[in-house]
Amino acid sequence: MNNSTNIINRLSLLLKERKNSPHSRSYTSQLFIEGAEKIIAKIKEESEELIESAEADVLDKNSIIHEAADLLFHVMVLLAYKDIDPSKILEELENREGVSGLEEKSKR
Repeated sequence: MNNSTNIINRLSLLLKERKNSPHSRSYTSQLFIEGAEKIIAKIKEESEELIESAEADVLDKNSIIHEAADLLFHVMVLLAYKDIDPSKILEELENREGVSGLEEKSKR
């Protein structure tokens, strides 16, 4: 298993732990306590920040990487909140591999 998958698994386990055993000083625990509305608001915020970074006149790859990581983290929080294992997302991506985006979209 490569490091990318390992970090997803490790983060998934940590998120489940924070959800099931909240810590008062944990940002993630606070998100779970505040619920889906707050988590979704953070995803919207992080999406906007990533877009702003990508649209900047001066290319700053580190900024884009940072904002993309923030967005992915918050998406994983939402998945954990909804009891969706991130491996299901990876499986979905694998199922789409080699399939034209236009073809995949037409099947929905």
